[in-house]
Amino acid sequence: MSLPELRKIVTYDEETVTDGGRACTPPLRMIAVAAVVTNPWAGRGFVADLSPDIRRMGPALGKLLTDRLIRLAGGGDKIEAYGKAALGGTGCELEHCSALIHTLRFGNVFREAVGARTYLGFTNTRGPANTQVQVPLMDKHDAGRRSHYLTVQFSIPDAPGHDELVIALGASLGGRPHHRIGDRYQDIREMGGEIDNPAGV
Repeated sequence: MSLPELRKIVTYDEETVTDGGRACTPPLRMIAVAAVVTNPWAGRGFVADLSPDIRRMGPALGKLLTDRLIRLAGGGDKIEAYGKAALGGTGCELEHCSALIHTLRFGNVFREAVGARTYLGFTNTRGPANTQVQVPLMDKHDAGRRSHYLTVQFSIPDAPGHDELVIALGASLGGRPHHRIGDRYQDIREMGGEIDNPAGV
């Protein structure tokens, strides 16, 4: 599947070795891969049916970004938390930002590749070039595991252009260093609730 709209691919890789004055053992590694694409609906006025381009681009972007991210991680089994994001330029509708990531044709590629059970956390926003992309993460198996509530943050100096979309996937290879706030199940029990679905699926 080709993507004639594709302008560039950007990778982000950070490793935190100390936090709060203490060594991180192991260090926390967070990564992301983003595709900068021309908005396929730009300049066409109000497009009522977005589905043809969603079907065309969603799977291709899902595979492109998933393959790159897993390669960056050193394997899908290394990924513990994951998420997705879309950032549109100032000439894009917010619906355009959402269209390519809020489809199973995109998200399921990543979810299945890493054997995940939870849904993908997300952001969909608009802004000029160099706007920060924020990819919220959660544990790929357990949505209530607070140690893996993280956010990958980065920006691209020349993207998005006014008629471009930045589509991104993010991941972490571990949880927050020195996490000590417990999981949501502890709160549920303390508040007298019952846990029906601990994986959050």
